[in-house]
Amino acid sequence: MATAPLGPSFGGRLVRPGDPDYDEDRRVWNGSVDRSPALIAHCAGVADVIDAVRFAAASGAPVAVRSGGHSFPGQSVCDGGTVIDLSALRGIRVDPAARTVRAQAGVLLGELDRETQAFGLAVPSGIVTHTGIAGLTLGGGIGWLMRKYGLTVDQLLAVDLVTADGALVKASADENPDLFWGVRGGGGNFGIVTEFTYRLHPVGPVVLAGPILWPMAESARLLRFYREWITSVPDELTTAVVHRKAPAVGYLPPEVHGKPVVMVVCCYAGPVEEGQEVLRPLRAWGPPLLDLCTPKPFTEHQALFDPSFPHGRWYYFKSCDVDRLSDEVIDRTAEHASRIASPLTAFPIFQLGGAVARVPEDATAFGGRHSGHTFNINATTEGPEGFEAERDWARGLWSALAPHQTGVYANFLMEEGEDRVRQAYGPQKYRRLQELKRRYDPGNLFRLNQNIPPAPTPVPARHTPPSAVSGAAASSGRSGDR
Repeated sequence: MATAPLGPSFGGRLVRPGDPDYDEDRRVWNGSVDRSPALIAHCAGVADVIDAVRFAAASGAPVAVRSGGHSFPGQSVCDGGTVIDLSALRGIRVDPAARTVRAQAGVLLGELDRETQAFGLAVPSGIVTHTGIAGLTLGGGIGWLMRKYGLTVDQLLAVDLVTADGALVKASADENPDLFWGVRGGGGNFGIVTEFTYRLHPVGPVVLAGPILWPMAESARLLRFYREWITSVPDELTTAVVHRKAPAVGYLPPEVHGKPVVMVVCCYAGPVEEGQEVLRPLRAWGPPLLDLCTPKPFTEHQALFDPSFPHGRWYYFKSCDVDRLSDEVIDRTAEHASRIASPLTAFPIFQLGGAVARVPEDATAFGGRHSGHTFNINATTEGPEGFEAERDWARGLWSALAPHQTGVYANFLMEEGEDRVRQAYGPQKYRRLQELKRRYDPGNLFRLNQNIPPAPTPVPARHTPPSAVSGAAASSGRSGDR
C-alpha cells in the first residue's frame, strides 16, 4: 500500500536504512536481537506519536513501540516496519504535596527515582535503573518496594494513550475505566501510553538493603531456612534469592569473583533499626561469605544490578510462578544452579505476597497476585559464544520446575506463543482483555508485544421475517405461540 511519508509536520527525527545513525538506533538492550526496521520515528511529543501511529497503520507494515527498549524478546524493534520511539519524551513533574508524579513514556527508572527521591518519595518500580517505566508499568511492575506498597500498576492513577486510530484518550478510575483496568497489566496491547500519573510513597532516602552471600553449595539448606523465615517477616521487607557466579563488580572483593554463590538480596522499606532486627535470624543462620546489607541511599540500592545487565549482552529468559518453595522445588533449583557455566548468568527468585496479594485479583489485569515466588531464569553471555548452551540450561531448569508452576509474569516472557500469554492472565481475564482489544485495536496494529488478539466480532443473529413466521405457522396448522 502506498502511503505518504511522515512529512514536515513531524517534529522529531526520522532514521532510515543507510542513515549514519541507523545501525546504532536499531539496537535494543538484548544484544541477541538483530532486526532492521524500514523507519525509526523518534517522536518529540504527543503530536508526533499520533502522526506516527496513523502513518504506521496506513502502511500495513509491522509497528514496534520503543520506550526504554528493555523488552526481553526485543519486541521494541521490528523487521521491515516502523519503530515508534518515545525515548525523547522524558518529562517528569513531581507534586510532593499531593504525593503524585507525572512522567512521560521515555523516562527510565533511575531518572524517576532521582526526581522523586529529592522529596523522600518513590514509585515502586523495577530493579534495573536503565529500564523504561512504560513497559515495566504496563506489564505490572515488580521490585523492591512491592510487598510494602504494591506493584507499579497499583500506584497508577491515570494514563494518556494514543489508540490505533490516532486518538488521544485518558484512562483512569473515572474516565474509560475499562481501558484503565486493561493497561494495568495488559501491556501495550491497547495503544501507546505517552504519560503516566502515579501515586508516591515515603521511602528512604536511606534504606537497609543489599546482598548477603553464601557459597552456592549451601543453596538447598539456605532455601529451606529462608522458606520458613519469610513466613514471619513484615511487609516492609522484600527479598530475592539469587544464584550465580559472583560477578567481577566493584562492590565485591576480588577474592570472591567467579565463585558460585547464593545470595539473599534484601530491601527494608522502613526504619533501619527495625530492619536490623528483622534480618537478625538470617544473619545468624550461618556465617556468610560477605554481608553487604547495610544502610545506603535507596537510589544506590536501585542501581545494584545495573552492572550485571548492561546493554548489548545476549540474554535469554524463562520464567514461572510457584506457590511455595517446596522441598522438590528447592532441590531442583539447587541442582540446576550448580550447573551454571556462564559467569554472567544469574537468576533471581522474587518473594511476593504482602501488599501485592492484598489487591483483589480482579481489580487489575495483572495476574498471579497470590503466587508465592516468581522465578526469572536468565541465561546471559557476552555474545553468541556459549549462548546456545546457556539457553539450554535455562530451559532445563524451567522444565524441571514445570510440575510446580502456577503462572507466569508477562514481563518475563520471551516470544512463547498465545498459550503462555493466556497463562499469564488466566482464562477469565484473558477473555476480558480480548474484548478490550477488539474495542481499542480491532486490527491488532499493536501486536509486537505479549499479544492478546482481539475477540472475534459477534455474528449478528439471523432473524426470520415476521411474515415468514406467520406463513410457516399457518401452513403447519400450529399457533406461533409457545
